Amino acid sequence: MKPLLKLFCVFSVVLLMAACGNSKAKEADSPNKGEKTVIEYWHVNAETQGGKAVEELVEEFNKQSETTEVVAKYNPDMYKGLMQNLQAEAAAGKSPAVVQVGWAFLDYFSNNFQYIAPQEVIDAHFPEDKTFLKDYFLPNIMDLAKNSEGKQVGIPYSLSNPVLYINKNLLKEAGLDENGPKTWGEVKEFSKTIKEKTGKFGFYLQEPADNWATQALLESNGAKMITAGKATFASKEGIEAYQLWRDMILEDKSAVHLPWDQGVQSFIDGNVAMAYTTIAQRSNIQDNAEFDVAAIKSPSWGGKEVRLPAGGAMLAITAQDEAQQKAAWEFMKYLYSVESMAKWTEGTGYVPPRKDVAEAENGLKTYLEENEMMKAAIEQMDVIVPWTSFPGDAGLQAEQLLLDVRDQILGGNVSVKEGLEKTEKEINKLLK
Repeated sequence: MKPLLKLFCVFSVVLLMAACGNSKAKEADSPNKGEKTVIEYWHVNAETQGGKAVEELVEEFNKQSETTEVVAKYNPDMYKGLMQNLQAEAAAGKSPAVVQVGWAFLDYFSNNFQYIAPQEVIDAHFPEDKTFLKDYFLPNIMDLAKNSEGKQVGIPYSLSNPVLYINKNLLKEAGLDENGPKTWGEVKEFSKTIKEKTGKFGFYLQEPADNWATQALLESNGAKMITAGKATFASKEGIEAYQLWRDMILEDKSAVHLPWDQGVQSFIDGNVAMAYTTIAQRSNIQDNAEFDVAAIKSPSWGGKEVRLPAGGAMLAITAQDEAQQKAAWEFMKYLYSVESMAKWTEGTGYVPPRKDVAEAENGLKTYLEENEMMKAAIEQMDVIVPWTSFPGDAGLQAEQLLLDVRDQILGGNVSVKEGLEKTEKEINKLLK
């Protein structure tokens, strides 16, 4: 267990511990035989990005489990929002049992919250599962859920990378190659031509409450978000990459600066020709776009090495008492079954972390053969790098500073060079 360190802020959060519609479900410490242990599962999956799959998996688990009842709780504002809510819960002396932790907050989570490594729960209560993690996960995948001290904090659950979704109809209308651009320079050229020829916007790069896609843009040009524990994104390469994005919005006026949900919806509505966002949006885009849509590999910066941060999250156990810890593992083991992993991938587009799911007959074998839009994400797994996690207690503040400067730069309130250099210095002061 890790001790709870200082809290960043305090919010009032109501803990939902009632299992709706199930009179048999009681509080976790109920001694009565036959009553279920109730646990909370905190996630960040909105309806358009896996929320329906979460609901289905939780419902199916609750039906088949005789010992555990799971209550799923959606947290808005992605992983930053979940961390803020978790702070409030910890301040009130409470905690959910299982939480999704985004890769950018791996160190922050392990430094500031109580958790127990899944293997510890397995070793203490589930001898039949002793080799479960070793048998079904590749070492390099499990390493994604290790903190900077090398401790296994959780288990990878959602793996994704950014792809470029393209509206082939708009590209053809603009006289462009319907297979899309290959480099970021071509993205800028395509975007400008689309605006001139069709009147529609050419490009959108996702803008949620994190900097995941921004890291892909900058690091693929040779920049590094962090080096030896210090922020280093305001390099020549980082400024150059950010400048391209800024100029598309403010100079060419061929790209849009919008919140994530609005930007993706604009692409689905046919008002934007190209959207750079996570493969986890594949289901939403594929199901709702009424044009010839495709997902292609992330653009490169000429001959430079493409570096794409691992998106998604791990699952960590934050349950404090033994009964809830046991219930947490029962639920997690269900989520990591071949069938559940397949349903999760089909419902989101995330690449499964369990190594045997893609080729399994009861997994994704047939599905992947029939869904071409997954191909780009799978082919890019060899260029995946860790999502930057700022060390110490400054993770939330550092992330917010990067979000603030994004809005300042793309809003035309500060130059790229000035904004990045100032933010880099501010973050490094936090990291001292």
